[in-house]
Amino acid sequence: MLEKDIVASILRYLKTVPGCFAWKSHGGMYGVAGLPDIICCIGGRFVAFEVKTPSGVLTKLQETMISKINAAKGNAYKVTTLQEVREIVENLNF
Repeated sequence: MLEKDIVASILRYLKTVPGCFAWKSHGGMYGVAGLPDIICCIGGRFVAFEVKTPSGVLTKLQETMISKINAAKGNAYKVTTLQEVREIVENLNF
């Protein structure tokens, strides 16, 4: 499965989660380098998902961004499957 297919399945799922607002972050000249692929607010909590294929590896910049988000008391994760995202969302403590 391609990364874009994993992203699409995660976004479809997040649209069904009550109290969730999510979007795909797009890189480019006006974007923030290293920002995770999917950004969302779930029940008032900032959550971000960097999506990779099972063999995908985070870049140093992506690792740094995930660490910064978590240090700011947000929740950022590297995920490779829709099931991982489901488990994370189900285990968020509100």
